[in-house]
Amino acid sequence: MPSQTYELHGVRILECAAEGPRLRSDRDAVDLMSEALGRGANFIVIPIERLGDDFFRLETRIAGEVIHRFAMYRMRVAILGDISRRVAESKSLRGFVYEANRGNQCWFVDREELGNRLEQEKAKSERLGGARG
Repeated sequence: MPSQTYELHGVRILECAAEGPRLRSDRDAVDLMSEALGRGANFIVIPIERLGDDFFRLETRIAGEVIHRFAMYRMRVAILGDISRRVAESKSLRGFVYEANRGNQCWFVDREELGNRLEQEKAKSERLGGARG
């Protein structure tokens, strides 16, 4: 299945295909952002199948560099899939994921959690917008 673009709770999303090339560097992040912007998306969903083992080994610095590149260009991203085994095996990864999930730039989530978070953001935005009017 190729990458697809769709809207979820008012957010235009590019969801990468699981079987595509792996993200190995911040240059790969730039390529994904170019594709997303070309499709009018402002949020990228990356299945964990697109990330190699090195991404989750923080000492390689791949995760930090890739996520930093997305943040520099204010492109929001969700890493989609179950990484519970990896998080249980690495205290540093557990801390990294915890901190990322506290913000709104990068989330490590499953599909249901992604929908829930975007829905909550939309509801909050509507409440704030209604208070101004």
